[in-house]
Formats: sequence, C-alpha cells, structure tokens
Amino acid sequence: MSLELDVSLARGAFRLDVAFTAPPGLTALFGPSGSGKTTVIGLLAGLVRPDRGRIVLDGETLLDTERRIDCPAHRRRIGVVFQEARLLPHLCVRQNLDYGRRFARRRPEAPGLGFDDVVGLLGIGHLLARRPAGLSGGESQRVAIGRALLSRPRLLLMDEPLAALDAARKAEILPLVEHLRDGAGIPIVYVSHAVPEVARLADTLVVLEAGRVAAAGPAEALLRRGELGAEQAAHGGSLLDMAVAGHDGAAGLTHLTGAVGRLSVPRLDRAVGTPVRLLVPARDVLVATRQPAGLSARNVLPGTVRDLSVLGEGAVLITLDCAGAALTARLTQASARDLGLRPGLPVFAVVKSVAFDAQGIGAARVPRAVEI
Repeated sequence: MSLELDVSLARGAFRLDVAFTAPPGLTALFGPSGSGKTTVIGLLAGLVRPDRGRIVLDGETLLDTERRIDCPAHRRRIGVVFQEARLLPHLCVRQNLDYGRRFARRRPEAPGLGFDDVVGLLGIGHLLARRPAGLSGGESQRVAIGRALLSRPRLLLMDEPLAALDAARKAEILPLVEHLRDGAGIPIVYVSHAVPEVARLADTLVVLEAGRVAAAGPAEALLRRGELGAEQAAHGGSLLDMAVAGHDGAAGLTHLTGAVGRLSVPRLDRAVGTPVRLLVPARDVLVATRQPAGLSARNVLPGTVRDLSVLGEGAVLITLDCAGAALTARLTQASARDLGLRPGLPVFAVVKSVAFDAQGIGAARVPRAVEI
C-alpha cells in the first residue's frame, strides 16, 4: 500500500510545502522541531486542512482541493498514536481498547488484528482492568498503539511516540514497532528527530527542514550520505545487516558477524544467530593506511576506498568497500589529503565498540508472518 502526498499551507509565519511518496513499509518523517512533521501527520489524519493539496492512499483520493474532495477523518481508516498516549482517564484499559474497536465495527469487512491478537502482541493482558493513572509511560503507549490497531487502520501514523519515554521504556516499545513494521501488514508513517530511531526502524526516510522536503528516499542511502538536514548532517552513517555471533559477558560485549566482517558492540540481549541491523556512525569511523597496532578500539576492518565526496565546513565523506559492504567515514579534508586517500586505495576502518548506540541496534528487516 503506497501513499502520495502533495500539500501546501500557510499559518502565520509558518509555511509548509511538502510532496513525497511513501512506499510500503515504515516511512520516517525526520527533522528538527518546527520543521512541519506533526503538521504532516495532521494533514494525513484529516485533522488539518491544507490551502492546496492532494493525498492518495492505496489509489484512493482522500483529499484533492481542486476537485473539492475531502474525506473526513473518521472515514479515512487511519490510526494515530500521539506523543502522549491520550487515553480516556475514566475508562479502564479494556474500555480504552474497545473505543478503538468501535471504529472497526463500522467496517467489519476490513482486515485487521482481533482483540486477543492485539493484547497478546503488545503484552498488555495483565493491564486490562487498570485505569490509565496506574500505568507507566511505556504501558500507556502500548495501550495507545493497541487502540489504534483495533480500529483496523490501513495506515498507522506515529507522532514521536517515544519522545516522552526514558531509555528503559523506549527499549520496550522499539521492538513492538519493528514487529508491526515487519509483520502486521500496515504501512507506518513515523515521526522522529532521533537518528538512532530512524536508523533502526525506517525503510524510507523523508527529511523535513523549515516546512520543505530536504531529502527523500531509501533510509540506508540517505543515512550513508549524511542527508539528514543541516542540524543532523554529521550524525549519518552506514546501516549494516549482521547477526549475533556470540557474547563476552566479562567484557560486556556482543560479537556480530556479517558481510563487512566481525564487529564488537555493547552487550545485546539477543540470542546467537539473531539477525540485527545497526548504524555505524560515519563520524566515529577512523581510517588508517596501514594495519593499526596498539589500539584500544576493537573493531578493525580491511577495505578499499570507493569514493570521496567533499562536504561543507572542510569535511569529506569517504565511502569504503569492506568485503562488498559500504562503510562511510567522515573526515576533515586535511586528514584525507595527508593520508593520500583516493579511489582504489587499500585502507583499514577503525571503530570503537562504545561508538554504537544500543537504541539504534534493532531487528534486521526480515518480514514475519502475522495473522490478520
């Protein structure tokens, strides 16, 4: 199911002029505060009307201002999960979930997950009798996601659902989003300004800056090229698909293996053989022209310089070919010149284990079947 959006609006000093296409999977809207991410969510949900625009979901026109088509929000079959759970405080969890099912009853023919399926998927069976006041932040977001799923949506919008959660609660919710992305059969538009989240979750990336699309395309390509907007350009890197090869409990490390070679990262709670996807930050990759020795860094990967791209502010992006996998390093132009870096030159990439953000290491993009 694909999504097409081409809209513009003006609200005081703020102007939005955005057009992009989102293929199936998880599309991340990424950008700083005030770039227009939440406004786009409101437009898709039918909560905000543009001055001009067109929105098409799976071939159906939801909005076309020229043709005077404007499908109301309650008929769009779009589920929304906000930054705050927005549960009804006077209702228990079961009743909050039933609120979502009211919309599904209006379209019994629509495919979707049943009540027991959603409760099991989110692990909230023990919470059904509780009121929202007795839930943690992570539990509240699980219920909010469940309520949205039970409306049998054909598109799920998630507006920074982790922004108000601490690291432990984020670690609970991220695998659920991965599960929905891979197996629930519902396309997701996910708003974030956190690079680790985007690297872990996104298939497609749309970068917004000041109400406009600065870049759009496959997440792997945009992250590797550092096309994350002016404020986050230095935080890009390479997405690698690897698998857990083993654990070193004494050192607090997990060893991964993949096409790029072997990497050690902070300890992951994943079984040996589990496929993972991780971001290797370009700014944390060092380049050596000789085999390094006497280093504290545990990850040394042989490779060849594939190409060099000059960036602003005296920086250069080096793309390395490591056994067929692309790895990028962000260096100063002076360093690249002193090392004599050029396409075809054999080099070694050096990465510290502590450079990896555990929040950005997630499940590899392997579709799983979920009954719907």
